[in-house]
Amino acid sequence: MAVTRSSSTCDGFFIISLIVIVSSLFGTSSAQLNATFYSGTCPNASAIVRSTIQQALQSDARIGASLIRLHFHDCFVNGCDGSLLLDDTGSIQSEKNAPANANSTRGFNVVDNIKTALDNACPGIVSCSDVLALASEASVSLAGGPSWAVLLGRRDGLTANLSGANSLPSPFEGLNNITSKFVAVGLNTTDVVALSGAHTFGRGQCVAFNNRLFNFNGTGNPDPTLNSTLLSSLQQLCPQNGSASGITNLDLSTPDAFDKYYFTNLQSNNGLLQSDQELFSNSGSATVPIVNSFASNQTLFFEAFVQSMIKMGNISPLTGNSGEIRQDCKVVNGQSSATEAEDIQLQSDGPVSVADM
Repeated sequence: MAVTRSSSTCDGFFIISLIVIVSSLFGTSSAQLNATFYSGTCPNASAIVRSTIQQALQSDARIGASLIRLHFHDCFVNGCDGSLLLDDTGSIQSEKNAPANANSTRGFNVVDNIKTALDNACPGIVSCSDVLALASEASVSLAGGPSWAVLLGRRDGLTANLSGANSLPSPFEGLNNITSKFVAVGLNTTDVVALSGAHTFGRGQCVAFNNRLFNFNGTGNPDPTLNSTLLSSLQQLCPQNGSASGITNLDLSTPDAFDKYYFTNLQSNNGLLQSDQELFSNSGSATVPIVNSFASNQTLFFEAFVQSMIKMGNISPLTGNSGEIRQDCKVVNGQSSATEAEDIQLQSDGPVSVADM
């Protein structure tokens, strides 16, 4: 693996050689995606994305983690085609309504801001699906993690797949189920562990882990793999039969930094989500030695994470003449979202008086 360390940035900021990564992972399979896709049409695309995210981070420390999660949830359904970004219309049921996304996925406004900034510089050139890929790399890099040459050239899908989104990997699932879902899209066990490492920054709501706190799997007791000190604090944050809207850090050690400490947390049973802790506590699993290796070697984790991100970003992309370049990431070109349609109808009907109701 060819790796160089930038002298102008903090430890953990790496530039990974795209040529080595691509040739070793895909050969010619991803030839339609390439890192220089916009070099002649929108050469500053990456810098524009990074600048917009830097601005968003000033008021929202979690936005980087939220943006990379959008990329994950998009690629696992219909491939990396921006389908997650679509709102409801008369013909589209939005993936945003799926259990894994509803009241959970966030950052759509920042995606819109990035798209607007790109279109101001290069109208109609950069796809929404590429926005998600570029935003993920920038978010990781800005948090002190690795940087890599993002493969580009995706086009945007013309529909969404709510039923597919209903089957996204869940924090309540066992390791075998989650691994099977990764394998179904061409990823492997190392990818499961490496990509789970994105939980080294960001937050989690009580609803995502309160199944571990009081009656785990119907036992009447908490999850035995949950550190007792962490358990006590989480039970106070998320009382039984209380609100499930409380929020806490996914990484207890360095909540806003992209580093290896997610894995060291797992070694001390301080993983927040069931799906996280099972990577280490599932005795005999092939994931355990991978967790240990990443916990002891941050460079190894960063290299594996970059490879896994590139693999994930290459899940069934639309290229060439397939799909489109959306003008608005929320809607297919030529359509209006359900909300916009309602607004248009209200305007055409005129003001509603009390007597009309």
